[in-house]
Amino acid sequence: MDFVSLLALLVLAALGWFWMHSLRILEIAREAGKSGCLRDEVQFLDDTVASTSMSLIRDSSGRRIVRRSYRFEFSETGDSRREGQVIMLGDRVESVTMEPYQILE
Repeated sequence: MDFVSLLALLVLAALGWFWMHSLRILEIAREAGKSGCLRDEVQFLDDTVASTSMSLIRDSSGRRIVRRSYRFEFSETGDSRREGQVIMLGDRVESVTMEPYQILE
């Protein structure tokens, strides 16, 4: 096997690993959004999150880490759609936020 073929194979393997890892992070973000909605007693809509951004930052120990943002929609009444956001640092949930909504009693 020549060098170019080996390099192409390594690039494909790295892309495959990154894709599979991203799917795992997406699932963690989805569960975080769903848990946030359950905690606040609102409805998690469409059972999904959508990626909005990805960047490299440094964590508290100075290592480079991927920071991903995901958005999701929720409803407090079933008639409205409001937006929430999940921020992931690597495979750890940094925050789950939701836009203001009316609390129904």
